[in-house]
Amino acid sequence: MRRLSSGTYVKRTSSEIEAALAQLDREHLRRERRTIQGFIEPGSHVTAVIDGRQVVDFSSNDYLGLARHPGVAAAMSECAERCGSGSGASHLVTGHGAEHACLEEELAAFTGRERALLFSTGYMANLAVITTLAGRGESVLLDRLSHASLIDAGLLSGARFKRYAHANAAAAESALAAQSDTTAVVATDGVFSMDGDVGPLDALARASRAHDAWLVVDDAHGLGVIGANGRGSAEHFGLDANAVPVLVGTLGKAFGSFGAFVAGSNEVVELLMQRARSYIYTTALPQPVAAASRKALEIAMRETWRRERVLALTARFRAGAKEMGVPVSAEPTVGAPAPGGLAGEAGRVVARMQPLTPIQPVILGSAEGALRAQRELFAVGFCVVAIRPPTVPRGSARLRVTLSAAHTEAQVDGLVEALSRVCARHGVAC
Repeated sequence: MRRLSSGTYVKRTSSEIEAALAQLDREHLRRERRTIQGFIEPGSHVTAVIDGRQVVDFSSNDYLGLARHPGVAAAMSECAERCGSGSGASHLVTGHGAEHACLEEELAAFTGRERALLFSTGYMANLAVITTLAGRGESVLLDRLSHASLIDAGLLSGARFKRYAHANAAAAESALAAQSDTTAVVATDGVFSMDGDVGPLDALARASRAHDAWLVVDDAHGLGVIGANGRGSAEHFGLDANAVPVLVGTLGKAFGSFGAFVAGSNEVVELLMQRARSYIYTTALPQPVAAASRKALEIAMRETWRRERVLALTARFRAGAKEMGVPVSAEPTVGAPAPGGLAGEAGRVVARMQPLTPIQPVILGSAEGALRAQRELFAVGFCVVAIRPPTVPRGSARLRVTLSAAHTEAQVDGLVEALSRVCARHGVAC
């Protein structure tokens, strides 16, 4: 017998599997796929035909509007003509090409690290890092709302696994103090994918260094978007490679392509290359994908207006939502001491703004209510996907609104108006 995600223990028989699926239906937790059949505007991902209806997509992670950028597509096409459609082997056999090597160098430079290593997905990158840096007899400490890939990596590492209260640096410090002799890794999201808030990286960096633990930051949703130069949550807090020694990033979100990477010191990357099973035993990304990522990285660094625009549209959405009674999170402001020796002057206290991020959840509570709101929005031309347990805690089902530089002001305003009507029908307000 095995435990399904519904919590029911079932045998591997058709009837019992059908019963488990029926239970998911009763709890409004069954996932469904929608098919994108085309796009309306050249070079833009936001207006699409999904399941036969033209809608504005407010659910993708294409924060900078690069997923259908013609320059990115042209770079992929040109490389495919030269290199073919597949890599043919793993990186350590004959699958590592010139485009991979150049992209790794450029990502290392972008993140301010000595070296970077490409992975096929962010899930595989997180598995590689945690299982390589922690093992039996050691401990892994994670934020309670860390991404599922970090949780699975902690479980697969064989290390003892503990989670601290979300974004609570004091709780993390207490847990470290209680088991400082065994904690090998402290891991957190930079920007949390379902809430859009930012982890307290400065305090975590101090605590990790004090207790001789690796700090691993998965900045999949921060890189390209936040920080003075779009270099993510570590840049926002003024933290260098010594403070955040292991940085994980993805290429399929702000950079509009596919794949992931780990950036760190020469020694860390070399160890991953030698021991990480999710790197060694898988086919390398196709070189055309690496070429597209290189072009997207170049555009993101050159066209800084993209980052500025998506954050301006986020601010517009929040202001409109508050005015129209749509429940959004509290103002993202925090005060924090500057990490002495890591950034700024030792002991200096600063009032830091926790940055706006393009992830803006509208909490509705019940899974049934979130699904109903999703359908109502879809009917009037907006794709906003309902996020339900187990992705988020029970009682916190939500609409996950994500903004893109490719959206227009009119589209943002239209979504706010539609959300206000939906929330009023559901009896939900700020």
